Amino acid sequence: MKTILYRLANLPLFLLAMPLGAQAAKGAQKSASVPAAIASIRESDLKRDLYAMAGLDMRGREAGTVDEMRASMWVADQFRSIGVKPSGNDGTYFQWWNMRRTRISTISSSVTLDGKPIVLWTEISPTTNLGGDVSAQTVFVGDGRDTTVDVKGKVAVVIMQPPTTALRSTTNTYEYRYARAGITATGNALSRRGAAAVIVVADSTADIAYEGVWRLQERGGYDVIGGVPRNAVTATPAPAPRLTGTPVLFVQRSALGAYRENGHTVAIHLTVESFDSPSVNIIGVVRGTDPKLRDEYVLFSSHQDHDGVRYPVNGDSTWSGADDNASTSVALLAIARAFVKQPGKRSALFVFHGAEERGLLGSRYHAAHPVVPIGSIVAVLNGDMIGRNNPDSAALLGSQPPHRNSTDLVQMALDANAATGKFIIDSLWDRPTHPEGWYFRSDHVPYARLNVPALMFSTNLHPDYHTPRDKPENINYPKLTHMTKWMYMTGWYAANSAKRPGIDPGFKLER
Repeated sequence: MKTILYRLANLPLFLLAMPLGAQAAKGAQKSASVPAAIASIRESDLKRDLYAMAGLDMRGREAGTVDEMRASMWVADQFRSIGVKPSGNDGTYFQWWNMRRTRISTISSSVTLDGKPIVLWTEISPTTNLGGDVSAQTVFVGDGRDTTVDVKGKVAVVIMQPPTTALRSTTNTYEYRYARAGITATGNALSRRGAAAVIVVADSTADIAYEGVWRLQERGGYDVIGGVPRNAVTATPAPAPRLTGTPVLFVQRSALGAYRENGHTVAIHLTVESFDSPSVNIIGVVRGTDPKLRDEYVLFSSHQDHDGVRYPVNGDSTWSGADDNASTSVALLAIARAFVKQPGKRSALFVFHGAEERGLLGSRYHAAHPVVPIGSIVAVLNGDMIGRNNPDSAALLGSQPPHRNSTDLVQMALDANAATGKFIIDSLWDRPTHPEGWYFRSDHVPYARLNVPALMFSTNLHPDYHTPRDKPENINYPKLTHMTKWMYMTGWYAANSAKRPGIDPGFKLER
């Protein structure tokens, strides 16, 4: 990540956005006047709300916990005080739905070494959600590169090899990413050679991440039944979890002595359990003023959840998610204040999607079960991480092919930028060749898959992403204010345009 940021910082910014900048200059000549209500968007309100939402009392707002519910209730209270009307189920602000959670059962799973129980997670950690039953003798294969060692039908004990593929530049700590990549490569290589199971011993770098690996793996995986799938264009039920496979387990470096000698008997019994737990979208509306247009909606999108209380990094275990995504959440509250003060012709729909960090679950559910007809949503304006990095640049994802699905909406966003923040648009993060695949990682995607005009506003990733360092004090509040005004003005243009934004002919959003 540091390398990418350094290269971007040393490129002339106009080179990153020449086509978009040219469009903005042309479109700005036609843009409407800035509404008086934009003055309702104040830096002091954004800062106050962000310190509340990303404060320690919210405990990181992890989906499926009371902490996400606490944050959701807080958002609903803000809607009520602002004057946003409920648009959820049964006259409330809430659209409830269930997450399907699949994980290794701690109660019914076990690992033994020569008949002695090994404590699951803290002493040995599964690395996938696959169940399996194995009882076999160990064979130590060193770092695994000697392919002449026969591992068929045995429990291969291997010292993790450093990953040879490039690590994704962000997401959790470097040591965690290193460990995950190394475990996957090392485990897969021995599984292909016929090992009945693999025990990966951490090297010195992966050892630092051992607690992180087991604490995240213990949570399992998540899906939403009946939502728009991540990589398809029609809503179908989530597939049943795969129940068996080659078990790959992870132990600390200090455990090597217990497994190093050949011929130990390891018995592995891993069972998979699935259950549902609630999450929620918080939805409010400011009705439009035009009798003919008020039943069409501009949808402003954020997500209220983050990563919760996890493993400590430098003594801090609260992953507060100030930029991700309290920054956009408080921006939506500010935009709502402006629309309450001065409504547009079309209605403004505000959706805080639950469990985005679990796989865009809330947006996948709402896109499949919208509180208004999906065809009445004229635009989705989603933000994700809008308060960090260079003060003069930002990204507009969905603004160039193949991600662009509405040239009309892109032009509105460019006009709005010219009228407000005047950001130089960094187009690199919107390209399909960008290693982060950033476009596909936020809540606009399920709507785009259903051919709803959609954009994502972002100031991009940074080294504090998905770590406890993402705190309110690290937000650039003047920049956040400008980003908020940019989103607002884009929505204002979409809400008041005589013609709704159109879908580009032939658009198809597939990887």
